[in-house]
Amino acid sequence: MQASIYAAAAGVGAKGSVGCVGVPRRGRSSRSSRALAAGFGELRSRRTTDSRNLSLCMSAERSSRSCFGLRLDSVSMGIELGRVGPSSVKSRSVYAQASTGGDIEDIEPAKIQKRSSGSVLPYVGVACLGAILFGYHLGVVNGALEYLAKDLGISENTVLQGWVVSTLLAGATVGSFTGGALADKFGRTKTFVLDAIPLAVGAFLCTTAQNVQTMIVGRLLAGIGIGISSAIVPLYISEISPTEIRGTLGSVNQLFICIGILAALVAGLPLAGNPLWWRTMFGIAFIPSILLALGMVFSPESPRWLFQQGKIAEAEMSIKRLFGKERVVEVMDDLKAAARGSSEPEAGWFDLFSSRYWKVVSVGAALFLFQQLAGINAVVYYSTSVFRSAGIQSDVAASALVGASNVLGTTVASSLMDKQGRKSLLLLSFAGMATSMVLLSLSFTWSVLAPYSGTLAVIGTVLYVLSFSLGAGPVPALLLPEIFASRIRAKAVALSLGMHWISNFVIGLYFLSFVNKYGISKVYLGFASICLLAVLYIAGNVVETKGRSLEEIERALNPAV
Repeated sequence: MQASIYAAAAGVGAKGSVGCVGVPRRGRSSRSSRALAAGFGELRSRRTTDSRNLSLCMSAERSSRSCFGLRLDSVSMGIELGRVGPSSVKSRSVYAQASTGGDIEDIEPAKIQKRSSGSVLPYVGVACLGAILFGYHLGVVNGALEYLAKDLGISENTVLQGWVVSTLLAGATVGSFTGGALADKFGRTKTFVLDAIPLAVGAFLCTTAQNVQTMIVGRLLAGIGIGISSAIVPLYISEISPTEIRGTLGSVNQLFICIGILAALVAGLPLAGNPLWWRTMFGIAFIPSILLALGMVFSPESPRWLFQQGKIAEAEMSIKRLFGKERVVEVMDDLKAAARGSSEPEAGWFDLFSSRYWKVVSVGAALFLFQQLAGINAVVYYSTSVFRSAGIQSDVAASALVGASNVLGTTVASSLMDKQGRKSLLLLSFAGMATSMVLLSLSFTWSVLAPYSGTLAVIGTVLYVLSFSLGAGPVPALLLPEIFASRIRAKAVALSLGMHWISNFVIGLYFLSFVNKYGISKVYLGFASICLLAVLYIAGNVVETKGRSLEEIERALNPAV
């Protein structure tokens, strides 16, 4: 979730800087299943007289060539439903290869699938209202802080102003841990409806606050709301989206968070002429909160959650609404195949730390830690002064440039998400961020570059934001629901996002102390080193999930015991 970069787009200052595996599809015949399980090298030599199998092999071969291309996939949150066929032979082949230590990234998915008459887009759009609110609440306080401080009588009390800003993060931490448990107990759509309560009440309290205590309570509730949203938006999208457009739909979520931040920036424009406009700015958030609740009342529940609850008839109805009646049998067969090896109940929190799941859970937590330790808060905090050194005096212009860079990177990533893959995008993103950090550090200290320091600093900042928005910001939220097994998915996503908010808060608390002690140039070099460590970690521990259904990934990464 790019909390930090989104805050950057809204021009967050020091007080409020916010950190902002491959398994093949089951084929139509046992012959094609054996061919795919043998690896893509054998595909080129295997010949078959059946035209469907020939098409399947050709599709897999084309997929194998693109598997090693540069995967610029980025923003997304999650994903897919039903693009696997009914063959149990393929399922056993996949499971056997994954269980015996085969490289799951080398197994290519087949691309044959029925055309769907359903549509998930309206329901993804409703869920993305939560993403808009996520971004809007992060950004709205930045333009309004000066004016609400005067109105509430705290203009001379920077501590209370800091509480108004940071209480949102504290609430988001609580909400992120709560969201997973609520989603498991009540279902995804009902959790969205419940989430609208703190979002709407928080917006209302902030709008009508006559004292700072009411404002802080309102910000706390809004924070709880966006924390829950940060957990369940990617989860819901991941469980209702078709495999072939899962990354694209996930990136739409990130794009809407960017839009929410930019909407908060635009909403602050009338403040100069109307100091009381800050109340309207907070009140605007009330509208999408109500629309989110109403929209989710009419949205289908996640078929995966319904299936896990034993509500088979309701799961079939949900699949029919999402994908069309012609896909019901296909998707249900896959859900049954995924559950065949295990009849285990929902996992508890301690199960996340068991030897069975700890590796994938630690990958999720590590990705968010690297995201926050990579220096996004530093770029956020210093972007205004960097732009001023290059002659850009307007804070709004600086924020708009950062925001535009973020939206551009997100849009590019969205178009490449399902064509290239998650892992390569992460590698490219952190490598680009490391390079940008080195450039920023040199622009501040290297005397040879002094005449060009302002220009180089701006270039470094924009490149960093672009690199971040291509991978490090959006991909973790997309990848996590993909790699976590169904019985731990909601809680594991919540735990990882909790780590995100905690590290966000801690880094924001101590960042300035490090800058004052060591200097910004050395701190930037430290961030560059962390980015390089992230590249090494991702190369060795993160698997590619592009083109695989959630059930396929689960069978490969989390075999039943």
